[in-house]
Amino acid sequence: MTVWTYLLIAVFALAALFIYFIPTVIAVRNRHPKRGVIFLVNLLLGVTVLGYVGAMLWATAPQPASER
Repeated sequence: MTVWTYLLIAVFALAALFIYFIPTVIAVRNRHPKRGVIFLVNLLLGVTVLGYVGAMLWATAPQPASER
């Protein structure tokens, strides 16, 4: 394998990690009050479709004014 192959693998791995943690990124950017729990759900259950969709829905759900 050449250096370019390893570089390409590293780029794809970083892109995959970013896509995997999109719900966490959204929760942090929106300053979600439960962003730590969303991160854990995303980390532990994100491999499943249900866990990923659940974390995404939770991260993008509007928060009541009392929880902000």
